[in-house]
Amino acid sequence: MSFITHLRQFTARSATLVTSVLMLLTLTACQEPQLTRLEQIKKSGILRVVTRNSPTTYYVQKDGPAGIEYELATQFADYLGVTPVFVPEDSIKDIFDAVENGQADFAAAGLTVTGSRSERVRFASPYQSTTSKLVFKQGKTWPRNFGQLNGKLRVLAHSSHSAALLEMKKQFPKLSWTETEEHTQEELLDMVLNETLDYTIVDSVALDLNRRYNTELVIAFTVGEPQQLAWAFAKDNDFSLFSEAVEFFGEQQQSGRVSQLVEQYYGHVAEFDYVDARTFLKSAQEKLEPYKEMFQKSAKDDLDWRLLAAIGYQESHWNPKARSSTGVRGIMMLTQRTAKQMGVTHRLHPEQSIEGGAQYLRRMLKRVPERIGEPDRTWFALAAYNIGWGHVEDARIITQKQGADPDKWVDVKERLPLLRQKRYYKQTRFGYARGNEPVDYVTNIRRYYDVLLWLNEERPDRIELQPGEMVASNDDTPSEAHPRSQLKPLPEKESKSHVD
Repeated sequence: MSFITHLRQFTARSATLVTSVLMLLTLTACQEPQLTRLEQIKKSGILRVVTRNSPTTYYVQKDGPAGIEYELATQFADYLGVTPVFVPEDSIKDIFDAVENGQADFAAAGLTVTGSRSERVRFASPYQSTTSKLVFKQGKTWPRNFGQLNGKLRVLAHSSHSAALLEMKKQFPKLSWTETEEHTQEELLDMVLNETLDYTIVDSVALDLNRRYNTELVIAFTVGEPQQLAWAFAKDNDFSLFSEAVEFFGEQQQSGRVSQLVEQYYGHVAEFDYVDARTFLKSAQEKLEPYKEMFQKSAKDDLDWRLLAAIGYQESHWNPKARSSTGVRGIMMLTQRTAKQMGVTHRLHPEQSIEGGAQYLRRMLKRVPERIGEPDRTWFALAAYNIGWGHVEDARIITQKQGADPDKWVDVKERLPLLRQKRYYKQTRFGYARGNEPVDYVTNIRRYYDVLLWLNEERPDRIELQPGEMVASNDDTPSEAHPRSQLKPLPEKESKSHVD
């Protein structure tokens, strides 16, 4: 082969190689680098949050979405500068599947952190703790442990309660139960009340909320140790969104925002008094009606008549002739001085008393600084209704001096009892006060108010959504920017049993 032929072959091969390299470089230049999950979210402007439709997590009421998970996830979306879209799912299994399959960016659904779950997903910082309670109906035989159960026990499938029972079966081999994917914790509690079931296990927070109006629910015993609630993220090599969540919760905990939300939703339900709850329910059904129209008239357009009614019950149990040794009288228990200021000429006249109480509550609301928003504004006004604004202001000053937030009820209610101690009240303008009383006063009224909402069919229950239905945070109908979810509801399954 001649030199010329070799040269020609070499030149052809070189040209082919150069062409291949140029093509590879062109393709590489056209391809965008792979985006992280966080970058994808910020590019789309949408944060997909899978959640659970429940009073303890996320629900939609007449004026929009609510719930502690809704509040936190919305704050997180604001933190990222994007719009949250919530996808409620009924099945715990579907919630975890959505996270693992990448159909949701994370789950905010009141999920407890367990060892087995941590093998599937990556949990962010815990934000709340809960305990599991075995519940039965008042009047039935009280079991002290799993060995004393005598009847039907049912829990949510794929729940931490199911996992706890599997562990307990090692200690109590005869223990048996069924699991369901067709019911919520609240429905299981209803089944216990109507005696379709004998027992169920629920989270303490859900039980506290339900026992406000379902007073026949009784705690038999606590199951296992306290557990932490946290958001769940996909367990992969992309930590971008997870890291932001950890940083977000660090800031939220430091600012006190998490504790404020917990107090807002659950601060008035932790302590349960069976006798008081039963008495109030009976009174609301038998004694309130003659005064209902009076409360509605005095509430006008700026107050909720049920809040006024709750104050009236706390003050006098709706007794128009009530009087105390300190000189307060009537349904709203007005002092003689307050009655005169409010234009009340006859404190024992129910309509005058209710009108005077409404006017006084308005006066207290005006005393609260405008920068303080709801619901803290109302709680401060109620405390002032009980103890006077001066003492509330003293407690707010103490709160500020101790480095807490004087504009948040959750912080001030911890300092109000300090007004009984000389070392604190001697430094205040208005001096000694029984500061624990307004704390109990506000807590009781909040509880009564919730029950009145429930009795009047305007309770903060969720509007049922179809599984997988996306809901934008502003409650707008999802548009092309907020497409319906790809999540598909699983077909209904029969409950599975765990028997010997």
